[in-house]
Amino acid sequence: MTIKFDNNTGLVPVIIQDHLNRKVLMLGYMNQEAFDKTLQEKKVTFFSRSKNRLWTKGETSGHYLELIDWKIDCDQDTVLITAKPMGPTCHNGTTTCFAEETDKGFLYELQQTISNKINHDDATSYTNQLYKRGINKLAQKVGEEAVELVIEAKDHNDDLFLNEAADLMYHYLILLKAKGFTLEAVEKVLKARSK
Repeated sequence: MTIKFDNNTGLVPVIIQDHLNRKVLMLGYMNQEAFDKTLQEKKVTFFSRSKNRLWTKGETSGHYLELIDWKIDCDQDTVLITAKPMGPTCHNGTTTCFAEETDKGFLYELQQTISNKINHDDATSYTNQLYKRGINKLAQKVGEEAVELVIEAKDHNDDLFLNEAADLMYHYLILLKAKGFTLEAVEKVLKARSK
């Protein structure tokens, strides 16, 4: 498919989305040159209408948007780019330009952090140390955390319950990594069951 740039301006709107948590980060515009430069350098570059020139996001702040993937919508007149932000996206210092500060999607960021600690063999990391103890010890730890969650569920201390739920989720993510799976794989199974 070919992008349909506007006949008058030569621009196309581009939505930027965080590749991990799927938050919409910002909206910008590209001309063909900006699009080509983005694909070539793997850093998102826009055509700035106010500056009347190409503008690579982060060129002054260092908060680049690393290109992960891109798609064109059904009308071929809007581009969706998934990117890895290298800091706040908005010039106001916030994560997104839409003031959408939410914890939804954080589990994917946590999954990536866990994976990085294991993949980079971080010797100081509890996560990596537990991973290196093997699948039996890791599965045992997940079982212990599940029991602790069940015990707290029977009481009435919401803070303790939520902390045990967080512990279980964290260790579950390590177990998924050890088994070679991701949250996306689990979601796929759940989605199939819901049909």
